[in-house]
Amino acid sequence: MALPSTDEILEDLQFFDDWEERYKYIIDLGKALPAMDPSLRTPERLVKGCQSNVWIDVGLQGDALHFVVDSDAHIVRGLLAVVMAAYTDKSPEAIIAFDMDGYFQTLDLERHLSPTRGNGLKAIVAKIQAIAKATAVA
Repeated sequence: MALPSTDEILEDLQFFDDWEERYKYIIDLGKALPAMDPSLRTPERLVKGCQSNVWIDVGLQGDALHFVVDSDAHIVRGLLAVVMAAYTDKSPEAIIAFDMDGYFQTLDLERHLSPTRGNGLKAIVAKIQAIAKATAVA
């Protein structure tokens, strides 16, 4: 199953009446992420500031950044899928320009995460933004 777009995720989440159902949907999104080769789970790819272990690997395909991500927590894999819907296979400039805060506000996501999960999510976004900025100027 391919990841849905950000618009599709926003639309899908509107169908659910409560956050328990939304969490299940987000966890299911995480199951759709491509598997990360265990050899890529290295300290250099580990995102600092996350409660769970999160690894990010990136490659350039044409002018787009392609991410492979993983976490040892199901909900975090789901949150990674929500982020990847916005960022993977996009140009560094498109990643930098994307309004992730607005996306999260529309999802009403951060209000339903623990402070440590919210901080981890911000760390993931900051890491990807830094990768995009470094690639854009390279």
